[in-house]
Amino acid sequence: MADEGKTTLLWLQSGGCGGCTLSMMCAEGSDMLTAFQAAGIEILWHPSLSELSGKDVVRLFERIIAGEIRLDILCLEGAVMTGPNGTGKFHMMAASGRPMQGWIADLAKVAGHVVAVGSCAAFGGITSAGGNATEARGLAYDGEKRGGHLGADFRARAGLPVVNIAGCPTHPNWVIETLAQISLGLFGENQLDTTERPRSYADHLVHHGCPRNEFYEFKASAEKPSELGCMMENLGCKGTQAHADCNTRLWNGEGSCLRGGYACINCTAPGFEEPGHAFTTTPKFAGIPVGLPTDMPKAWFVALSSLAKAATPQRLRRNAVADHIVLPPSSRSKAQK
Repeated sequence: MADEGKTTLLWLQSGGCGGCTLSMMCAEGSDMLTAFQAAGIEILWHPSLSELSGKDVVRLFERIIAGEIRLDILCLEGAVMTGPNGTGKFHMMAASGRPMQGWIADLAKVAGHVVAVGSCAAFGGITSAGGNATEARGLAYDGEKRGGHLGADFRARAGLPVVNIAGCPTHPNWVIETLAQISLGLFGENQLDTTERPRSYADHLVHHGCPRNEFYEFKASAEKPSELGCMMENLGCKGTQAHADCNTRLWNGEGSCLRGGYACINCTAPGFEEPGHAFTTTPKFAGIPVGLPTDMPKAWFVALSSLAKAATPQRLRRNAVADHIVLPPSSRSKAQK
């Protein structure tokens, strides 16, 4: 079935919304299928893109597990649903009479690389929130704890741990870029951060390139949704803590949560789904935001915030609490008459 010169990829879906697939199918420059072709990736099966179904899919899985078909990359989208009581019967693989969790474990054992696509597959994500009635967890993490469905010591055939392309949803280029690097033999353990996310995007902060950075610098804050100011102080934005390049690698060339007026909720991090407060509020202690920017000591933040607010230009003060630009930047030059 597989071309000997191709990197074979099998994509499974478990407990989740399918949003990472939808995001990936919206990839531009180049589109997903063109990018896969250029990287030498052959899709053995994908639940949304492939015609094969039912017992034919089960037979494909069996042949892969038996070693008859080589599996280079196993991708899982969605959390592994292990309930009730560890049986996995909340998610049965169609036409197989067997829980999906068993198929995932067996296929992972023979895969060259195992990739968790999205925060649900990586850490449990939204699927594991709210009491976690389905006993959902990630492949190698259960929330912030190492372990997950495959265990903390899991290594794929090529020697790497599970690669966690976290995000809710993932940016299409995070997925395509990582899979292409794996296919071309250019991805190693040094490309993973401390939670096994690809460093190509996780070495950045969402704060980088934020269109509200001037407001942040002067601590000119929005007070309610739709206002133009910085959303860190009052509206729950975690862009200064979130590891991702959302504002420099835009969706469809122009979009991001912050550009759409919504605060960053740090969806690439384990446990983001239950922060302990409403996503659009900023918890404070003695008037100071609890979640401070990465690497910034509290004393420095307090001192710099006080100075910044004292120096805030009137233009930013006014615009921060408006839903449109009230005062444009002034010009120091004067037209000659």
